[in-house]
Amino acid sequence: MVEKIWGSSSLPPPFSNKGDQRIGEVWFDVPPEMNNVLVKYLFTSEKLSVQVHPSDLDMPAGQCGKDECWLVLDAVPNARLALGFKQDISAQAMRAAALDGSIEDLLEWHDARPGDFFYLPSGTVHAIGPGISLVEVQQNCDITYRLFDYGRLDHGRPRALHLDQAVAVAIGAPHPAALRKSCGMAGNTPLLEGPVFRIDRLAGAPTDSVLARYAGAVLAVPLAGAIKVDTLTVRAGECCLLPDLASADFSQSLSALITQPVRQCLAEDYATVNFASN
Repeated sequence: MVEKIWGSSSLPPPFSNKGDQRIGEVWFDVPPEMNNVLVKYLFTSEKLSVQVHPSDLDMPAGQCGKDECWLVLDAVPNARLALGFKQDISAQAMRAAALDGSIEDLLEWHDARPGDFFYLPSGTVHAIGPGISLVEVQQNCDITYRLFDYGRLDHGRPRALHLDQAVAVAIGAPHPAALRKSCGMAGNTPLLEGPVFRIDRLAGAPTDSVLARYAGAVLAVPLAGAIKVDTLTVRAGECCLLPDLASADFSQSLSALITQPVRQCLAEDYATVNFASN
């Protein structure tokens, strides 16, 4: 459990926090078999900073950037997420807007509802509003460049901004509508296919088409119900590495995310990201 200035002092079941801890994220250990995929939960009681992450192309050889995606689990009425800009913006204008605080109004804000799924290629300028619980699947990179943080203080000092680094990697454009979808919280749904990872939501046991797509090891995140592997039972609030989908038993009441890496990104991949078809 990771404390954040924007985190929540009251986590939804099955999680719980002690005292006045403001838990913003729950991270799961990254298994060596999938060292490029990190799964976490996020819980917000305040806005996150306006921020951006670098891509594989911005990192030294052998280090990954941070493509990420979100599945909204719960959201208060009128909760919103920001992804990309309303219109194209230059690096100079982006930096100026970050300095004067107007960048928040230049972003495109979207309503957040349970079952909404968003894919954020690295370089996407984004923010998350308060009152949202979501699961995030991301590349295993913890580099965040803040553009704007509402003048927020941490231990009496303003939190650091990273304007030069952020502007250098940011995409000054709208977020493609094709990278957002609303699929509710029931049923089997293919969510994403590449370039970094594939993701499906399961309802009960995987279908033959899912078994065919997910050869080899898989990360599974139960949202309801349970998965059994040998003598181990994995429930909501946990994450497990399955050697393969055929090795596990899935409860009929199961709702879960499954994911596995595809490969490291190549330059041409950033122009060819597509949702898996329903």
